[in-house]
Amino acid sequence: MQAEIEYSNRHIHISKGLLEKLFGPEYQLSLEKKLSQAEDFSAQETLTIIGPKEKIENVRIIGPCREKTQIEVLKSDAFKLGIDVPIKISGDLENTPGIKIIGPLGEVDLENGLIIAKRHLHIAPDEAKKLKLKPGQKIKLKIKGERALIFDEIIVRIKEGYTTKIHLDIEEANAGDIKQNDQGELLID
Repeated sequence: MQAEIEYSNRHIHISKGLLEKLFGPEYQLSLEKKLSQAEDFSAQETLTIIGPKEKIENVRIIGPCREKTQIEVLKSDAFKLGIDVPIKISGDLENTPGIKIIGPLGEVDLENGLIIAKRHLHIAPDEAKKLKLKPGQKIKLKIKGERALIFDEIIVRIKEGYTTKIHLDIEEANAGDIKQNDQGELLID
């Protein structure tokens, strides 16, 4: 089966509490553009993150607000920041490092939440059932072309409202010369 591929750069999923600390009480994120999954959107707002070595400015916030703040960076960002950042599935913040975040109204030392996002497949329950996929299952993705490769360890994430998409980070996409919304072949054992 073919699946569309999307990739992302560094970004922040922010909690309502942290949003209000950094932008003010009752602050609402401003839509920059709608994303493919359910209610997700890229916000106009950005923040600065500061590690022991360097800082990274203009890190985009992805809305809507979540229960917990999660910062997704690239492997090269981890080196730049000077932080050993684990590769984790989104939402798994156990044993993750924290980081300083600066917004327009101040700064916060986040205790944890910094990850490199593990590649994954978003898929709705009906579609998953057709393909005999289970939550947390690992599949592969075959990319054709001059930089052909097979991505292993893609985690299946099933939820009502999901659009079938493979999510990679921009460094992974660059390794396979993948453009936004290119197709790849799902390899299901």
